[in-house]
Amino acid sequence: MLLGCIADDFTGATDLASMLVEEGIKTIQFIGVPTKAHLDAARGYDAVVVALKSRTTPVAEAVALSRQALDWLREAGAEQIFFKYCSTFDSTPDGNIGPVADMLATEIGASITVVSPALPANGRTVYKGHLFVGDQPLDESGMRDHPLTPMTDSSLIRLLAAQTPARVDLVDHGTVRQGRGAIRARLDAMADIGVRYAVIDVIVDADLVEIGAACTGLKFVSGGSGLGLGIARNLSSKGSGALRVSITGPAAVISGSCSLATNRQVALMQAKGLPTYRIDPMALANDPDAVVSHFLDWAAPQLGDAPILVYATATPDKVRQVQQKLGVAASGQLVESTLARIAKELVERGVRRLIVAGGETSGAVVGALGIDALAIGATIAPGVPWTIADVNGSKVALALKSGNFGPVDFFLSAWEKLS
Repeated sequence: MLLGCIADDFTGATDLASMLVEEGIKTIQFIGVPTKAHLDAARGYDAVVVALKSRTTPVAEAVALSRQALDWLREAGAEQIFFKYCSTFDSTPDGNIGPVADMLATEIGASITVVSPALPANGRTVYKGHLFVGDQPLDESGMRDHPLTPMTDSSLIRLLAAQTPARVDLVDHGTVRQGRGAIRARLDAMADIGVRYAVIDVIVDADLVEIGAACTGLKFVSGGSGLGLGIARNLSSKGSGALRVSITGPAAVISGSCSLATNRQVALMQAKGLPTYRIDPMALANDPDAVVSHFLDWAAPQLGDAPILVYATATPDKVRQVQQKLGVAASGQLVESTLARIAKELVERGVRRLIVAGGETSGAVVGALGIDALAIGATIAPGVPWTIADVNGSKVALALKSGNFGPVDFFLSAWEKLS
């Protein structure tokens, strides 16, 4: 196995897997920590991505799950370990990126690792150690209002230093422009003086390719899916090729993300006159069974080739109003569990193509469907592939989309990639 990956959420895992597949790296994704029984399923794949739900869990739980994933990947023979987090570095002052990375580096015996969340194709770049979303610094973007991990600083060095006792420093773009040799020399020099984490400037995809090459031989790397692109491109000569996805049947979009990108995607689907149904969290708090039942009655006559949309997506002010009444954790759990229940009901009613928007929502949906593995297919948009899962003996195509990812017409155009 060329690469063993640990991702801190489900959409982030498929995001990384899609980058690997695009470069000819045959990839399988496991949902949660695999067991010994999954070792056979992993044979024949160049890369394995283990999708955890550890981004916003308590630190100790995130570390424990990641350690279990590491143990499995090492038993499976992974030559290099990749810790994947979001391209917007979603975290809090307590973690979980720093504590998980500290554990992995210690267990693996890595003296230094790169820190590279950048994904230029989706507007995530790093300059002078500051993370940008499009033209905006991270702390001025929509991530400032994220309901679970509000990002109020753009400096990756400061953000990570608050989460780890280890030393953090920068590989600036002047070095990156000089190519892989200069990058590797800088990494080696940083390791010699006790730096464990090397934040790296990235402005264009070509930078990622050079960084990926510079990481050759490192036991442990960390970053977003963009770094996966760089590493995969330098492994592509060893890859086995991609999987083709072709599944027909009724289609649905399930959206729990409240990101700016997903709000726009929902609005366009509404503007196009396609069937849409809004889940009201306050109504859920009063009678969740009634909400689900009403939705299913509404959906039944509309299921077909054209997708329907069920969503709890809302603007930041609406999200805050609900959180103030129900509590942050309770409101999120209520929406996620309901959308997951709806997904299960839809599949039981014959839906075979699903788009799910939002990392937490995606995790809840795959859990409700009993999915423990995803074969990775064609990329729909940067960072989002179609995948195939077995659900009670039926093949179901799923696209698990991070809230901030995808063009405005994502919910409308994704289906073309299934044929």
